[in-house]
Amino acid sequence: MTTIKEIAEKAGVSIATVSRVLNYDPELSVSDDTKQRVFETAEKLSYRKKPKVKKNIAKIALVHWYTENEELDDLHYMSIRFGIENKCEEHGIHVTKFFQGTEKGLAEEQFQGIVALGYFDEQQIKTLKKISKKIVFVDSSPNEEIYDSVVSDYESATKKVLDHFISHGHQNIGYIGGRERNKRPFVKDMFTREKIFKTYLSEKSLFQKEYVYTGDFSAEEGFNLMNKAIQDHVDKLPTAFFVGCDTMAIGCLRALHEANIAVPDRVNIIGMNDLTFSKYLFPSLSTVKVYSELMGETAIDLLLERLMNRKIPKKVVVSTKLMIRKSSL
Repeated sequence: MTTIKEIAEKAGVSIATVSRVLNYDPELSVSDDTKQRVFETAEKLSYRKKPKVKKNIAKIALVHWYTENEELDDLHYMSIRFGIENKCEEHGIHVTKFFQGTEKGLAEEQFQGIVALGYFDEQQIKTLKKISKKIVFVDSSPNEEIYDSVVSDYESATKKVLDHFISHGHQNIGYIGGRERNKRPFVKDMFTREKIFKTYLSEKSLFQKEYVYTGDFSAEEGFNLMNKAIQDHVDKLPTAFFVGCDTMAIGCLRALHEANIAVPDRVNIIGMNDLTFSKYLFPSLSTVKVYSELMGETAIDLLLERLMNRKIPKKVVVSTKLMIRKSSL
């Protein structure tokens, strides 16, 4: 397993800085460039390198729905991006990245295909189609009868977490999750985890709406929402929380620590995504492993098939795995 020392040496920063960056320490004063270097170094060191292929067999665009700064708050997308970039390197595919706000350059170049990472509205999709009709969507599936897509099975993942809590005797279960920060109205299935949480616990007569808290996908918001839950419920705080992403879970853990609430003795926490830093937290974070890099790799496999003239669209659903560590029993 990659160590914090190795990340520090490769990123050119101190071990303390790496630890504080990975824990989203709000008191740390370093640039976004330094944060990005630390997160990207951690991802790269955990990623199994594959042999390079020098020959460029295609030129594609990677279009990201986030800005670079927004990606730092939702590292699931950074992991997918690395999977895409590494697979392109393996196959000798030239890839040009376009983060939100930099899409103007798309129309200035010729691309054989596009990987669209995240959620896009109808107008944005029309714009992409003018550049190339060969589009693969990752983490969304706007129309599976037309476009290839790669998604994760968030419904199954959510049920795994709830089944684990219930099997360990938890009756009061809370949810802390995120909603896309720009409040884009076209994002219809972004809240699958929250929806399944409500439906599944309702079926078991365990759902309590006062235990549901939502904000945006960031460590700061996780901290704020957990503090609100602590203030709202005091001694009746749920004994377990499912948190919509690992980044938010970091903030939740910090709020519980500052309130002297023991994890997992008093409150169990399980996050989502199993990002690289999750194992470095204290306590180490129980989470659902979403195979983000594999999602990116699969997108390139699908795009290569399209470039070889496959006509029928494919939707690939990638499974998940529950990873129990020290933040839950």
